[in-house]
Amino acid sequence: MNRSWIVILGVVGIIILLVYSLFIGPYNSIVNQSQTASQMWSNVETQYQRRTDLYSTVIATIKGSEKFEQQTLTAVIDARSKATSITVDASKLTPESIQKFEQAQDAFKSSFGRLMAVAEQYPQLQTTAAFRDFQTQQEGTENRITKAQQDFNDAVKKYNTYILSFPGNLIASRYGYTEKGYFKADAGSEKVPNVSF
Repeated sequence: MNRSWIVILGVVGIIILLVYSLFIGPYNSIVNQSQTASQMWSNVETQYQRRTDLYSTVIATIKGSEKFEQQTLTAVIDARSKATSITVDASKLTPESIQKFEQAQDAFKSSFGRLMAVAEQYPQLQTTAAFRDFQTQQEGTENRITKAQQDFNDAVKKYNTYILSFPGNLIASRYGYTEKGYFKADAGSEKVPNVSF
């Protein structure tokens, strides 16, 4: 009688172990990695928000300069509005949604670069404390954005690899988990710039 119970318990234990290793474990790993990628996306958004807030301070400072070129300032304000209006659902980080978000952020950064080039022509603006503070914080902000993007891409790579590999692919397809998109380099950035003096 004791042997029968030992055999039954052994079979039940093996079945539980198989169920866990083929279904429960992979499902929990997918959920965990998906949540990590979503958290990393939130970190990316936080750094872009930091940039927007920092740039908004300088925009307000420049607005205060009554002689400043209004057309350039208006273009930056419009680009900032577009960049902040695009949101991406962290549970649906598709390549298309990330690309749309990144394009809006790049347009904002580009228009702001033009604004900064024009701002150099205004010496009274260069002497304001807000403008000087901005210049010291700008590089750090861009570095934080780059780091957050890299961390996000690392988390997405781990998640995508897992849901495309066996047995994760069986569980992912069953429960609707799909690949997440990556941040990509700007088009043409692979070409070496031609610098001549």
